Amino acid sequence: MSENKILFNSGSFDGLSEEIGKLTNSEDSKLRLTPDNADSGLAKLVLTLVELIRKLVEKQAMRRVDGGTLTDEEVERLGETLMKLEQKMEELKKHFNLTDRDLNINLGPLGDLM
Repeated sequence: MSENKILFNSGSFDGLSEEIGKLTNSEDSKLRLTPDNADSGLAKLVLTLVELIRKLVEKQAMRRVDGGTLTDEEVERLGETLMKLEQKMEELKKHFNLTDRDLNINLGPLGDLM
């Protein structure tokens, strides 16, 4: 089994972008950093991480609900919180002109992030 690693020490954005791009299979998921697109690239990265964490929290919450470890009031609050978080993510994606597909980064041998 081969491991994909980023070995990078030149300090160049182009070199870093190329190395990260080698780890992805899809043209759409490649990270291309330039001074002109740094804002949108950063927004994409941050929103991708937030979406990943949101989905992990949602899965953990569902495990707790299914396990019966939450009161009815806690289940209600949790559901409302998750709905608000999802709505906020939709607003942010719209604000930065991003789609779910934009946030779904391909991790090479690990598959898609989401």
